Amino acid sequence: MIGEFQRIGRVDDVPLLEGRSVAVGDLRVAVFRTPEGFHAISAACPHKGGPLADGIVADSCVTCPLHGRRFDLRSGAGIGGHGGVAAHDVVERDGELWLRVASRQLEQAA
Repeated sequence: MIGEFQRIGRVDDVPLLEGRSVAVGDLRVAVFRTPEGFHAISAACPHKGGPLADGIVADSCVTCPLHGRRFDLRSGAGIGGHGGVAAHDVVERDGELWLRVASRQLEQAA
């Protein structure tokens, strides 16, 4: 089941080629801005919980700042043979960012 969109901030809160961590209920999500638009994935690297929002963004990927694991920002897929993270829908409307997270993911975070 797909959840409703929730406001998570303003477009200007996320600089180009950077990420920001936001909370949606008990779930932490990393939101990124690339030249192609906005992307959202789980905030923590599954390897050691590294803060993906603090990672380096390049080529539509983010690199975990702790141990260098890379994730595709569009799909959440792990690059290089390791597991991925959940990807979430994020849209821009009238200068604001809106995130949709599946209801089951919110329940799992609680």
